[in-house]
Parts: sequence; structure tokens; C-alpha cells
Amino acid sequence: MTNKRTGLIQINLAVFLFGFAGLFGKFIHIHPAAITFGRTFFAGITLFIGLILTRTALSIQSFRDFLTLLLSGFVLAVHWFTFFQSIQVSSVAIGLLSFSSFPLFVTFMEPYFFGERLKVFDVIISVIVVMGLVLVIPAFDFSNHVTQGVFWGVLSGLTFAFLSLLNRMHVGRHQPLAIAFYQLVFATLFSLPAVFFSGASPTSRDILLLLVLGVMCTALAQLLFIGSLRHIKAQLASVIAGLEPVYGIVFAFLLLSEVPSLRTCIGGLLILGAVFAAMVKHMKVAQ
Repeated sequence: MTNKRTGLIQINLAVFLFGFAGLFGKFIHIHPAAITFGRTFFAGITLFIGLILTRTALSIQSFRDFLTLLLSGFVLAVHWFTFFQSIQVSSVAIGLLSFSSFPLFVTFMEPYFFGERLKVFDVIISVIVVMGLVLVIPAFDFSNHVTQGVFWGVLSGLTFAFLSLLNRMHVGRHQPLAIAFYQLVFATLFSLPAVFFSGASPTSRDILLLLVLGVMCTALAQLLFIGSLRHIKAQLASVIAGLEPVYGIVFAFLLLSEVPSLRTCIGGLLILGAVFAAMVKHMKVAQ
């Protein structure tokens, strides 16, 4: 088996597992804060074992890096909380599609963070994403559960965009696996108080599902994703990662009998089409 084929298998398995993660918002009937804690806790333990086996260095270069990792852990906790909140109040499709709006925020935040010029193409893509979101929202009424889902999903996309920019600051300074581990540890610590206030009482079934979510759909998926980057370009990995909402929506249809409305499908196609076009464009620029 060629290295490229190995990388393609790894990245597709990773995205498959990431796509399945959204369904746990429906499978596990506890507060999103408790789901976030369970996910980060079990994923952190698994990644720690992976760090030992791969002998990956855990050293942090400076106190500033420590603070950035601490902040990124907090952002990760908020990201997953809002993601599962979106799915619980609406549907898997709404949560995944509204979360997919994150490139919109990256477009306008990246120039501020890194002094890069805002491109007309990226602005056009952002407008299309907004149009898609408007179609997904059935009514601008916060009492509507779908509107609530879009709100939390977009907030999840915003925090993911911020997290992506924070991660970019660490590129070349720390191992990706070490960064992921520290973020999971800090996210676990930040989400712990919320678990107590939520009054969540997970059953043995909930704990088993959290174990699967943390180990398989988070830690293993992360290891596969990082491993794939040794064999394929990051740009190609990004395009394939765009399939995550598609996988999630298909799984929700098969396992939860969730059927998105025509309006949601059209809005989703606009969002995913715009994101895919942006990824392909950036791939060509990088070549």
C-alpha cells in the first residue's frame, strides 16, 4: 500500500469518526457541559497513552505559550458545549450546518490576527455562507427550536474559528499531538465546574457512550487525522474534512430518522458549497 493511499484511508476514517460525533448529542441525554467533560476526559487519557507510545515531547516553550494553550482549552470547551447544545435543541443537521459557518469568521478574524489582506473572493464566500444560514433559519424568532439551534451552532463555529487561529500560532513550535493533549486537559478542567452546576446524573449507558465518544470519535480520530498529514497535503486533508457534516447528516438520517427540510437542504448546500470552493481555491494558491 502506497503512503498516499495510507494517508487517504486515515483521513477518511478520521472524518468518518468526527462526523459520527454529532449524533452523541442525541444519544446521550445529559447536559451538554457533562457531555463536553466526558468527551475531553476520555479523549485526554487516550491521547496521553498515545503520547507515551510515540514518545512525543510535552515541553512548553514559554509562559506565553502556556497561556495560549490555556485559552485554547477554554475555547475548545465552549466550542463543544455550544455544538452539543445546538444539536440537543434542534437536530444533527442544523448543528453541523450552522457550525460549518466557521470559515466566515476565519475570513474576517485572520487579517486581524496575522496582518493578512482581506480578499474579495473570501468576502463573496462569506456572503454565500450567510445566505445559506438565512435559508436554514425558519423564522427570526428565538422561541423556535431551529433558530435556537442555528444560534448555538454559529456560536460553535465562531469559537472553532478562534481555536483554529490560536492553533496556527503553535504551528512549528509544538507537536500537534501535544497541543491537542494540553487543550483537552484544560478543556476538561474548565468544563468540570459546569458539570456540578448542571446537576447531570449520567447513567452507566451514558458513561459508556461518553467513552466511545472520547476514545473513538475524538482521540482516535485526532490520531488518524494527524497521521494522515505525514502522507498527504494539509490542503487535501482540509477538503476531505469538509465531508464531516455530510457524514453526520447521513448518519442522523439512518440512525435517528432525522430528515432535513428542503429549506435546510438548500441552505446547507450553499454553506457546504461555499466552504468547499474556498478550500479548493486556497489549495490552488498554496501550490
